[in-house]
Amino acid sequence: MSYNRLNVEGIMLFEQPFARVPYENYRKVFRTSQKNIEKELGAVQNTAKELANKDSLEADVDATTKAIDGMIARVEGLKRKLSDMQESAGKPTLNVMRERLQHLAAMEELEYTNTPEFTRWADARLDRWLVDWSLRNGKENTARMIAAEKGIEKLVDIDLFSDIRRIEDALKRKSCTEALAWCSENKAALRKLKNTLEFDLRLQEYIELARAGKTVEAMAYSKKHLLPWQETHYRQIVQAAALLCCPPTTTCGPYKRLYDPGRWSTLIQSFRLAIYHLSTLPTEPLLHLAMYAGLASLRLPACYNHDTKNVDCPTCNPELGELAKEVPFSHHVNSTIVCRMTGKIMDADNMPMALPNGQVYSKEAFDEMAARNDGYVFDPRNPADRYEYTQLRKVFIS
Repeated sequence: MSYNRLNVEGIMLFEQPFARVPYENYRKVFRTSQKNIEKELGAVQNTAKELANKDSLEADVDATTKAIDGMIARVEGLKRKLSDMQESAGKPTLNVMRERLQHLAAMEELEYTNTPEFTRWADARLDRWLVDWSLRNGKENTARMIAAEKGIEKLVDIDLFSDIRRIEDALKRKSCTEALAWCSENKAALRKLKNTLEFDLRLQEYIELARAGKTVEAMAYSKKHLLPWQETHYRQIVQAAALLCCPPTTTCGPYKRLYDPGRWSTLIQSFRLAIYHLSTLPTEPLLHLAMYAGLASLRLPACYNHDTKNVDCPTCNPELGELAKEVPFSHHVNSTIVCRMTGKIMDADNMPMALPNGQVYSKEAFDEMAARNDGYVFDPRNPADRYEYTQLRKVFIS
């Protein structure tokens, strides 16, 4: 049963984004709540200090009462705002986190892969990966249908990918507004990662103003949005300033590249990488990563030799074998020998047996063949050559 034992650590490597996405979402809710608290309570504290520093509160009772009422209104407004945020964003995110952690905990309680419980868990994981693949490839309706049918809405990130698609669609329409709003919401995280997406978006808006011949607007835009980046992007800002002297039809290399419409596709890729990084999502679909890992663990040189192919080996299949060419060969410290006739492992209980022509199959396969053929056996690849069962030789592997 050792080969059926569940490798929890290996499985958890694939599940890190699964647990981190709702955690990052809740961090955003917490940061927003913290900003609101600091803003409103800061104003309340300032008003309280002003009242405390007054020589006599009785001199202007109306103004004092009005200030206190304003403080109370601010606190009550903050309470309502935090309550609404908790109901609309905080509580649903916590429910998602709880559901996902319970899903992972159910797997940790299992010991073997050949149990019905693990089969059900693995089926749910495959459904999650299919939803992830569908969302990454723009098939949102298919993803929603699978999630609803399998009851895994809280185990997939449909809302996140909906936002990604919305912003990417805006970029395809040559609008940076939505992407810049996202950058503003995640300014601190992007700065921590030293990500330059916001500058790239600002530069693109400047380029579009230059393309439209709006020189005055472009200069004002550059002063407001590009100059703050001069410490890290000075050369690009200088080049952008010279762009105003060149028409969109210029043949000068550096400025022709700035006017290139293909920059929008680059921006889409940059945005996608940035949001994947912030959400701790891999750049490849999880389904692809799982397939790469599986194919790499199975791929052998024998898979591409017609004489040594195994009908039960996935990488010996022509279609999967073509995909497996992109991954390295597997490395096994201890090899497992599988009978090409039965697909079963050859070991001490099912010895490998050699025909006189040198071909090796399992004892179980020859026993069944001899029982059907009056004590004779043959090589499936050359049925014309028949041998007596007693001519078989045991093979010992050292």
